Amino acid sequence: MPEGVAVEEREIGRRTGEGSGPTVIVVAGIHGNEPAGVHAARRLFAQLAGLPFRGELVVYAGNLGGLRKGLRYLSKDLNRVWTDQHLSALREGTARDAEDLEQLDLQGAIQEAQARARGPVVLIDLHSTSAAGIPFMLTGDTLPHRRFIRAFPIPVVLGLEEELDGVLSAHWARRGLITAAIEGGQHDDPATIGSLEAVLWVTLAQAGSVNQSLDSVSRATALLDLQRNGLPRIMEILSRRAIAPEDQFRMEPGFRNIDYARKGQLLARDRRGEIRAASDGLVIMPLYQGLGGDGYFWGRAVSSASLRASGMLRRSGAARLLGLLPGVARISAGKFSLARRQWLGLFRLLGYRRIRESGELLTVERNQS
Repeated sequence: MPEGVAVEEREIGRRTGEGSGPTVIVVAGIHGNEPAGVHAARRLFAQLAGLPFRGELVVYAGNLGGLRKGLRYLSKDLNRVWTDQHLSALREGTARDAEDLEQLDLQGAIQEAQARARGPVVLIDLHSTSAAGIPFMLTGDTLPHRRFIRAFPIPVVLGLEEELDGVLSAHWARRGLITAAIEGGQHDDPATIGSLEAVLWVTLAQAGSVNQSLDSVSRATALLDLQRNGLPRIMEILSRRAIAPEDQFRMEPGFRNIDYARKGQLLARDRRGEIRAASDGLVIMPLYQGLGGDGYFWGRAVSSASLRASGMLRRSGAARLLGLLPGVARISAGKFSLARRQWLGLFRLLGYRRIRESGELLTVERNQS
């Protein structure tokens, strides 16, 4: 049996400063087999005692039942159910399983923290991975999010949230919060706790909750910078390998949570045979655990020049002209259908990273916050 962690109640801890300031909301252990974030938060609170503090920090346990049993989830993945449709059903009283009840309680707690806010609100979701590797960040590709992540020396992956439906951080980003999910390292690696604690120190400093000059912030930044070990600073997701139990998917051993792969390299096997890389690129979050619907994600590095061009295009209002392109039709604000894949690169530059097949067309969408 997996080993669980003792978590008595939803709120792991809270620190409130004098006067106004940012609100930093942290969710730890939304997957019950990822307790490192809980331990990291407890260590952080112990060190915050006596330090000057602005605003509020509150940390919530994500999946209490899963954490106590050491299981990713009991009935369904609590980080794949944050959709308007599902939340509407819960409000109508159709909660049916353990994760439904967890979600209702966690949503209420986050809403209460948001209602207490006396300044900007940041939400950080702490995770770990089944593969070995380094800490990295997943965040929405908006200009406010880009400004917030500048202080973090770890790799940042753009577009992964948009590949998935019902992710906690994406849900709250659509409601105006600055959000990020952090993958701190391998589940059972003791260093993962230290990495997630370091991320929390940098988060508090960047939000304005604690002074940037604190020794704890400097040490945290140095630790995270050292761990990047030459990997690209910014990456983007190009595709997701979705899997089901009947696929009999097996990732090739040896990949880290972010790793280079060469064209033709064997990545995995399933019931249809070998899965090989179609080009040079990056394997991100390969699956080495029993539960999960994501075999791996495929990505590439994003250059500084591309980021600058993207920012200029967005600030220029170029998105207003997208509906004039051949084969492109506007569906609604921030949402288009594409008959031609040739425009995908341009749409990605402008932040349209939620890409879905819709018959013979592609539907592309971006976060409007």
